[in-house]
Amino acid sequence: MELTYSEEEEDFRARLRAWLAKELPALPAKPSPDDWPARRAYDLGWQRRLYEAGYAGLHWPVDAGGQGATPTQHLIFLEETERAGAPYVGANFVGLLHAGPTIAAEGTAQQRARWLPPVLRGEEVWCQGFSEPDAGSDLASLRTRAVRDGDDYVVTGSKIWTSHAEVADWCELLVRTDPGAPKHRGISWLAMPMDAPGVTVRPLRTLAGSTEFAEVFLDEVRVPVANRVGAQDDGWRVTMVTLSFERGTAFVGEVVACRRTLGELARAAQANGRWDDPVLRRRLGRLYGEFGALWRLTQWNVSEAQAAGGVPGIGGSVFKLAYSHARQELYEAAAQVLGAASLSLEEEWTLDRLSSLSYTIAAGTSQIQRNIVAERILGLPKGR
Repeated sequence: MELTYSEEEEDFRARLRAWLAKELPALPAKPSPDDWPARRAYDLGWQRRLYEAGYAGLHWPVDAGGQGATPTQHLIFLEETERAGAPYVGANFVGLLHAGPTIAAEGTAQQRARWLPPVLRGEEVWCQGFSEPDAGSDLASLRTRAVRDGDDYVVTGSKIWTSHAEVADWCELLVRTDPGAPKHRGISWLAMPMDAPGVTVRPLRTLAGSTEFAEVFLDEVRVPVANRVGAQDDGWRVTMVTLSFERGTAFVGEVVACRRTLGELARAAQANGRWDDPVLRRRLGRLYGEFGALWRLTQWNVSEAQAAGGVPGIGGSVFKLAYSHARQELYEAAAQVLGAASLSLEEEWTLDRLSSLSYTIAAGTSQIQRNIVAERILGLPKGR
């Protein structure tokens, strides 16, 4: 992994900085956090600007509609957009970071042509229909069934924690197509239109008051067989591709954001007198080292994914495990620095702190990540 930047890469950085300096002041005001239709429009509007400027899908393969940029250019893009305070992927994070890369890696030419351009142009939003109410962390025990009827699957069941289902056009959906197979087999990965008859969305309100998640109920929903990504009953393997993106590269922008947040905390501590506390300074210093190491691990994971044809490896579980706990400690430190101000629900710090609690659960619990590291990286025997 090359940790220095070439002249060409620095030129790319300079052009991106100039473009951001011109575009960001022209953005409309951010909508209310509770107004998801407005947030969808805002996020897709930014995605459209990226597309028109040639920055959409920067690291996606050219034959998937991307720019085919190098891993280093991708990381420069993330560094500069975060430094400038540009919008993140927002409501379309599933399409851009999970479903889109999966379709690029596993989809047919027709599927790539149908679904990837609208994601990159900021025209369609995806949600993720993986988790189920009774499955917990055991994703493979899902019970939503899909019975083939001619050219369609008839899907019945329910999903929970479905991100942005309220405003989504499509859902990456896991279904059981062979109920008699062992639980890690007999699963298929479908792209389901959210406006299909029989789909009911019930928003869930989080601890922070957001409705970014929902329950989704499926009552004999017809999904074309042509919408299946990968072979029938091979969905678990395709799902591992999706999860490798979710754990391995989807959080890279957030590492940059956390490093910026840490700098803001240090400045706040110096301003309010808490910097004189040596215990707090040591804590912030250790976090600085942890996030620096996580950024290097991010660079390694992105480079490894590029070398492997674009799909991240199981090292993403190492990153996800370390990042989840570091992020939680970051916002615990924020409470220590900010004192009573961190208790107000009107403060963005408080909302971020509440959100950080979910990171050891989302995208696979820390317990699941430890099992993956132990069994697939360290070669330890499976637990009983």
